[in-house]
Amino acid sequence: MKNKYTNVKKILIKENSIGQRVDNFIKKKFKKISKNAIYTMIRKGRIRINKKRIKAKNKLKKNDIIRIPPIYKTYKNKKKKICIKYYKKLIKKRILYEDKYLIIINKPKKLAVHGGSGINFGIIEIIRFIYPTEKNLELVHRLDKETSGILIISKKKFALKSLHEQIKNRTTKKTYIAAVHGTWPKERKVVKLPLLKTKNIFGKRLVIVKKNGKMSETKFKIKKKYENITILKIRPITGRTHQIRVHTSKIGYPIVNDNRYGNRNLDKKVNINNKNLCLHACKFSFIHPKTNKKINIISNEKIIF
Repeated sequence: MKNKYTNVKKILIKENSIGQRVDNFIKKKFKKISKNAIYTMIRKGRIRINKKRIKAKNKLKKNDIIRIPPIYKTYKNKKKKICIKYYKKLIKKRILYEDKYLIIINKPKKLAVHGGSGINFGIIEIIRFIYPTEKNLELVHRLDKETSGILIISKKKFALKSLHEQIKNRTTKKTYIAAVHGTWPKERKVVKLPLLKTKNIFGKRLVIVKKNGKMSETKFKIKKKYENITILKIRPITGRTHQIRVHTSKIGYPIVNDNRYGNRNLDKKVNINNKNLCLHACKFSFIHPKTNKKINIISNEKIIF
């Protein structure tokens, strides 16, 4: 495996980068550096702006000078390339929509959307491997590693900006399907709870219901009922991390096979072949950034049987 240190880099911020978060700017500029490494360098003061320590959320201003320290950069080894080649075939088969501006895939379960924090690579790295000439490939949004379904990748900067604005303004419409334990009550159509990001004793990311958290809202509709399971059609109004999983768990109807927020004893009692998280992003509606036409992407997938 080949390794080397990069040189110190100083970057002058121009008008097209004004207002960007520092972490997002660096991630786009240095795509081979892991996300975890970037946050570590910021936290330890190795990345500075105008010779001063900064936080990841700081916004860039015109004529700011960012200092990037020498970085010990590890290049992809043969094993990693073989893995990406394997997933390349899988991802190509799961493309739902593609044009000059967007790639939309049906993400498989147990594959992260990006590398970092102990994960060698994810969907975005695989997509960049498939499309080596596309220089502006970026994730428009994210899905949990365990969740399957619709994932959008932009090919152009203006497309990314357009879709981010639509998501921020809540003009996009995301729909999920999930299998939860128990008989979901007909009258329970909306859940509103404040959610706060934290970590458990093992340092693993966790989202909890807390008064000082950010308000979140999810709408639910019963699709089908079985003896001990309810299939739900779900529409998150806000887009908080793990929102659906926390909402269903908190009110007593955890998603089947949710190893983080679910109930393992209930999972053992369910006689189904699928041992994966029963949550799937089945529909995504948005306005195309170039044509301004409404696009409805649908991904039908059996989540339990």
